[in-house]
Amino acid sequence: MAILDLGFRSLFQLQGPDAVRYLNGQVTQDVRLLFQDTPRVLPSCVTDAKGRLQAFITLSARNEDTIWIEAPIEVRESLFARLSRYLIADDAEITDISDDWRLLHLVDEVSAIGDLSHLRLGVPGFDRWIPSADPLPSGDIMSLAQAEQIRIAHGQPAWGSELTEGMLPPEAGLDASAISYRKGCYIGQEVISRIKSAGKVNRRLACFELDATHIPSATPLLNNEGEEVGLLTSVAENQALGYLHKKAFEQRHFIIANEAATKAHFKNWA
Repeated sequence: MAILDLGFRSLFQLQGPDAVRYLNGQVTQDVRLLFQDTPRVLPSCVTDAKGRLQAFITLSARNEDTIWIEAPIEVRESLFARLSRYLIADDAEITDISDDWRLLHLVDEVSAIGDLSHLRLGVPGFDRWIPSADPLPSGDIMSLAQAEQIRIAHGQPAWGSELTEGMLPPEAGLDASAISYRKGCYIGQEVISRIKSAGKVNRRLACFELDATHIPSATPLLNNEGEEVGLLTSVAENQALGYLHKKAFEQRHFIIANEAATKAHFKNWA
């Protein structure tokens, strides 16, 4: 068993008869899906009125009227304020339970009762919440560096690297797994729908293979004319994630800035 200790996360509990209806108006995913095949998780985005990302979250159903909302700890205050801002006349209550639980992610392990299947690193795995005071279960502890290698190799964007506040979710390919285009309105829905209709974004997240293993993240990618056309965001050994500008969508080989003899080779879109 390989255990990745994700520690304390932003964790909010939304419960009440109106919980599903309310949350469906706040996030990009169709929250009703949580209750069609449980237990399960749903990745989702919280966007502003301009369709720009405020947080990338994971939803899970605890019972018929209780939903847990998980996100990176860095957005704890801002996300709680955002999700509770419009909770006025609804029969639902949101509570911050971030200090009470710790998140583990298990890879190559049979799930136990209460575990939730989640492609958090791009490979099959399970999320397990344990009370914050409990010890870690026995097993091999996965380092953050090992987790990064798996995540990057499988094209999974991460908050703070590929996912940042103010970006458009389709740029990172989140429309494939974290956005529903069939549900009702939510904050930012008009902009997200227009992007889908137009079929265009100004940049896209891609996976790369590098000719070297010493390239740092935040390194620009250049075309043959020396023009910057992209940026690496995460690197592990010779695998990388990064954004390409629209002008370079058809290009497949790139010069790494300050490394004239080293190339980055496009593998696939993330």
